[in-house]
Parts: sequence; structure tokens; C-alpha cells
Amino acid sequence: MADNLTQTIERPGDAVQDWTAGAAYIDGVVMPLREARIPVTDWGYRRSDVTYDVVSVYFGAFFRLRDHLRRFRGSMEKLRLNPRESDEEIAAILTDLVRRTGLREAYVAMDCLRGRPPAGAPYHPAYSRNYLICFAMPWVWVFTPEQQERGVHAVIADTPRIPLESVDPTAKNFHWGDLTRASFEAHDQGAETAILLDFAGNVTEGPGFNVFAVVDGTVLSPPRGALEGITRLTVFELCESLGVPHEIRTISRAEIEGADEIFLSTTAGGVMPVSRLGARILGNDRPGPIASSLRKAFWDRRREGWHATPIAYLRSQAGELAGEDHPMR
Repeated sequence: MADNLTQTIERPGDAVQDWTAGAAYIDGVVMPLREARIPVTDWGYRRSDVTYDVVSVYFGAFFRLRDHLRRFRGSMEKLRLNPRESDEEIAAILTDLVRRTGLREAYVAMDCLRGRPPAGAPYHPAYSRNYLICFAMPWVWVFTPEQQERGVHAVIADTPRIPLESVDPTAKNFHWGDLTRASFEAHDQGAETAILLDFAGNVTEGPGFNVFAVVDGTVLSPPRGALEGITRLTVFELCESLGVPHEIRTISRAEIEGADEIFLSTTAGGVMPVSRLGARILGNDRPGPIASSLRKAFWDRRREGWHATPIAYLRSQAGELAGEDHPMR
């Protein structure tokens, strides 16, 4: 990293800090995650004026780190956020945080927040300083391995997705009002999650994941109203290698309700089959064959080092690095 950033990343007493619950970087300072704070007056908090990305660490390596950094930078540019750290510096910060924790399976986030205008400046976002927050914490599953094994239970929400003309879903953001409301709809119906439609009645995405339907042997994913997921990209690559037809096109409500299979994808879970959609039980109430094969291939190839950026852990952590678990074992 650049010298001016390196000088601010260390602080007295780091050697005696407990990093096992997570580590955070806020605007040039590293601290245990439990100490991480932001000002309540910043617009990142008060206006959800923030973009973020999340990269996973599993088997002691980042997965598609460069792709996540590329998307994060693209999201920042769309929202006119420009922190002082370069992509290379962000990569170094994320690596440093994971090394401090010693975690072989970690949820690693990078956020860029808009602060607030300084005293005397016009009260406009153009005059607010932007700053970076990063943190690494123990791995988080969107759905447990047990839920994935038997298939996630989902509903189609009555709440529509925020129109892309209002909030661009390809710039990862904290505008989760519709997603949270849909999550409560699912919970009230005894399901685990929801799939949201747009105002035309077509599939978009769910709370933190992309959606796929399998129709006549072809894997489908919608072209609009959803994040361009890194795991979604991975699904397409797996389809290519396994000879599974795939297509990005509009999926109507009727089409997903009648699909042969449904599955979801996200950084914090990989490929996650669905076995129930509302009152409908798909197949034999278990994950379908295409979703199952993609899920298995995803974890097999990650274990083999596919798209991996290995982390050079501290030598003192060597005894903690064996015996990792994962959902396909």
C-alpha cells in the first residue's frame, strides 16, 4: 500500500488486540470489529448514501477478489463516490484484516460511505467527503447448509422491487426497504425468503441473491432489475463447463411458478436450490438435478482453487488452518 495509508493502518497496542470476532478498517484506522463506529450524522447512515460489496473467503482464499473489486469500483463511480484508496490498496486492506482474524472462512465487506458537508459548505452531496469501511468477520450463511440440502422454501412477494429507474440495482446499495418488507411477507407465511417481481410482473431478485429458473433444461436468469452478481457469473461459467444451456431473458411470474427447478445464488451461500415456492412443491420436495450439480461443482472447484486468491496467514496461525468444514462435505 501507499506509504501515507500504511502509516495510518497500524496503531499502538495492535499486538494485544483480540481479532477472533472480526477486524475492521475505517478511514485509515484498523480496530477489532466490535469497536467499529461511524458518526450518526454521516449521510451514509442518515440517507443510505453508500455502496458496498462482499467477497467470501473459504478454504483460506478469496473467491473472485478482482471481480468484486471491479464491481465495487463501478458501483462507486455510478454513485459518484471516490475514496482515497486505490483498488490495490483496498485488496491489501482486506487481506490484512483476514490475516489478523486468522479466519479460513470469512465474510469480508467493503463499503464506501458519503460523510456530510463540512461547516460552511453548501448542504449538498457534492461537497461531502467519501470514506472507506472494510471488515472481516466469521462466515455468514444466507441459508444454512441444512436448508440448502433440503431446498430453500420461498414465496413470491406482493411487494414489488424498487424500479431500476429510481434506484440502479447494478450499483450495490442499502435501499432494502422493499427487500425487508418482502422478507417479512415470507416469514409470515412460514417460508424462509421471497422473490420479488417488477411492476410488469417479471422476476427480479430476492433479499441478497440472484434468481434462476430451469425451464425445459435451460437455466434462465432475468436481464433487468437485479444486481449483476459475481456468483451469477460463476453459475454461467459452470453451465458452460457442464454443457447446461443457459440464457439471460425475462422470466414471468407464470414461468417461474411453473419452472422445473428454481435456485438462487449469492456470495454468502453459493448456489442454493429451492424446493418450495409458495404452495407448490418442486420435484420431490428436494433440490433438482441441475441445481444440485451446479452446487456440487461450485464447491468442488472452489476447494480446488478455482478463481482463488490465497491468503498468506501468519505462521502462528498454522495450527488453526486444518479441518475446515463446508456444506458439501
